[in-house]
Amino acid sequence: MSLRARLLAASLLLVVCGLLVADVATYSALRRFMYTRVDDQLQSANDSIQQALVRNGRFAIPQVDLVTRLVPGVFVQLRGPGDDVLIETSGRRPGEPLPSLPRAVGPVVAARGGDGVVRTVPATTGSGSYRALLTPMGTGSLVVALPLEQTSDTLHRLFLIEVLVTVVVVAAAAGVGLYLVRLGMRPLADIERTATAITGGDMSHRVAIDDERTEVGRVGRALNVMLDRIDVAFAERRRSEEAARASEQRVRRFVADASHELRTPVAAVRAYAELYRRGADQRPHDLARAMRSIEDEAARMGVLVDDLLLLTRLDEGRPLAQAPVDLGAVAADAVAAASAVDPDRPVSLWVEGSVEVLGDRDRLRQVVDNLLANVRAHTPAGAPADVAVRLDPSDGSFALLDVADRGPGLSDDAAAHVFERFYRADPSRARDGARDGADGGSGLGLSIVQAIASVHGGGASVSSRPGGGSVFTVRLPLLRDDPHA
Repeated sequence: MSLRARLLAASLLLVVCGLLVADVATYSALRRFMYTRVDDQLQSANDSIQQALVRNGRFAIPQVDLVTRLVPGVFVQLRGPGDDVLIETSGRRPGEPLPSLPRAVGPVVAARGGDGVVRTVPATTGSGSYRALLTPMGTGSLVVALPLEQTSDTLHRLFLIEVLVTVVVVAAAAGVGLYLVRLGMRPLADIERTATAITGGDMSHRVAIDDERTEVGRVGRALNVMLDRIDVAFAERRRSEEAARASEQRVRRFVADASHELRTPVAAVRAYAELYRRGADQRPHDLARAMRSIEDEAARMGVLVDDLLLLTRLDEGRPLAQAPVDLGAVAADAVAAASAVDPDRPVSLWVEGSVEVLGDRDRLRQVVDNLLANVRAHTPAGAPADVAVRLDPSDGSFALLDVADRGPGLSDDAAAHVFERFYRADPSRARDGARDGADGGSGLGLSIVQAIASVHGGGASVSSRPGGGSVFTVRLPLLRDDPHA
């Protein structure tokens, strides 16, 4: 049986029990009241007749008409010593039909409890009954009785009314109870629909709560809290899975790109080794060129391997040196080195006061070196570059390192991927020496810049420069008063 049916059955059972108790109590009280009233009338009639029978201390039998006038409507029977009937009157008024008389009043009353006790006796005909009182009178007895026809009719009408009222009230209680049970169970139906929708895979559904103080409201609130936590857990799981897939894709792409980058120098070394095996050792000029080329390719592979190891250490979160670093001094050293490498390219430096950060000086120097190397590789020869060290105007707790060039600039798509590993922009942006791959690099320089900046709590970005060119910006947190705070 469903909960709704059990609640309705329990409520109807209580209503029926209450109505039955009220009906029985009402019927019993009215019956007792009416029987008591009849008994009082019998006792009064009995006293009146006894006074008429006993006069001046002597027993005298009055006339029947006198008895009828004394107690109209009351059956009276006076019996002698031999139980013979001396006086009997039905109490019928003139014009009334002859009623059914009480059957064997004297013997029945005596057999059911003795003298002086009011008893109910059946009528001689029909289904009627009488209330009778037998009282000893000298050597005889006096019997008075009243018909219970009106009392029975009244009690019967009361019984029918109680049955009708009970049926109507139970039917109304069933209808109202069904409506109230459905209304009260509506939140549970909402919970059922919500659970069904969630089972179907839609985690966005929640239970509508009208009042959290009710039991169903508390259940709905607990279910919503549970669903929120499950939703968060699923979201975390999805993010973890997506991050794992993205990481796997990055690793695969990284391995593929690294293999691609290493394949060229390895192939070159194999080619020069084969050239040596085919007789270059007999030709001094070819031998020197082969050895020099092998050495160059080995150095190129060494730089690539060093860059890969550095990125691996940064990805693993290995700690770097932590010391106060004057970012302006680091930039000045890098600018001086860049001018020595490419004297024909003018490189300017502007430092806004003393700008100190907390980090690894060698890695920060590598950041500036890589940015300047990127300028040399992807801008025309002799194109100027500008280096600036300043405070972040939007957040005074960060320092900005800007490296601006006057090259062809970057497209929006290239700017979105320029810090990815092994990414190379459009070859048209590279100068002639870089297009053939001789000085083009491995595509790891800017990704190393981003990784080092991230480890130091900052980041790197690129933007277009008015008038042509690009501006690479590294954002690093400034040194606080207490480096260990």
